[in-house]
Amino acid sequence: MNLSIRNQMPGIVTSVTPGEVMATVKVRLAGGQDLTAAITAEAVDDLDLAPGASVSALVKSTEVALATAAVEGMSIRNQLPGAVDDVTTGAAMASVKVTIAGGTLTAVITKDAADDLGLVAGSSVVALIKSTEISLATS
Repeated sequence: MNLSIRNQMPGIVTSVTPGEVMATVKVRLAGGQDLTAAITAEAVDDLDLAPGASVSALVKSTEVALATAAVEGMSIRNQLPGAVDDVTTGAAMASVKVTIAGGTLTAVITKDAADDLGLVAGSSVVALIKSTEISLATS
């Protein structure tokens, strides 16, 4: 299956915390970072997720926010440090490729935000991803 989702990060499930409707699934990415995904309990069962399972964490590029440093005091659980590899800007939006340990991410943000953050190749950034915006896939 081919997907339009640019951000596809391989990892291993390290824990599953079930709930009545939703569950949180912790994933250790290939680069060693920990990621938390909030998915339905039904999806956990359908994918047969348990510690040790191989998964891909999928995130649409429009769901990745960028900061110039780690952010404290917020509910976003996933903060992946990296460096800007490339910035492509249009009249309204910018596509920012970020190198993280073990791979790359793409974030699509407004051109104004990219300009305000001063994003250029080599800039240090932190990719911020809400756990509810991460989907998991198995092979």
